Amino acid sequence: MTLTHTDLDQATLRQAYGQFPSGVVAIAAEIDGVPVGLAASSFVAVSIEPPLVAVCIQNTSTTWPKLEGVERIGVSVLGEAHNDAARTLAAKTGDRFAGLELQTTEQGAVFIEGATTWLETTVDQQVPAGDHLIVLLRIHSLEVTSEIDPIIFHGSKFRRLQA
Repeated sequence: MTLTHTDLDQATLRQAYGQFPSGVVAIAAEIDGVPVGLAASSFVAVSIEPPLVAVCIQNTSTTWPKLEGVERIGVSVLGEAHNDAARTLAAKTGDRFAGLELQTTEQGAVFIEGATTWLETTVDQQVPAGDHLIVLLRIHSLEVTSEIDPIIFHGSKFRRLQA
C-alpha cells in the first residue's frame, strides 16, 4: 500500500477523522439550578487504576468554562434512541436538554435517561492539545445499562450498531 501526499487542510482532516467510529457522550452538570452541558464524540477510556476517562473539548467552547469548576460532572454515554438528543446537545444555541428526561445527583452531576452508561466524575487534569483541550475525568461512581446499545458517530452521521 502506498500513501499519497495530501494537503492537511481542515476538510481533508475531518474526512480522515470521520472514518473512525466513536460513541457520543453528554457532559453535564447543574449550575444555579439549571442543567448545563455539551455533546462530545471524542471520548475514551484511559485508566482502570485510577478510574479515568478523557474527553476532548474545543478551545472555542463557551460551555466548558462553566463546567470545569463544578463539584461533579455527569457523563452520559448516549443510547441509540438519542439521535435527536445528540444533535440538540451539540447545538450552539437553544435549550440543549429540550425533550430529555434528566437525573441530577446531590452533588450536581446531570445524567440523561436512556443512556447506556452514567459516570459521575470530577476534573482530574486538563492538557492543552492544539485547538482542543484534553480533559481527564476521574470516575467516582457509575451505572451501566447493558441492554441499551450506544449511538455511534461515523462519517459525520449518527448511526446504530448492526447485529
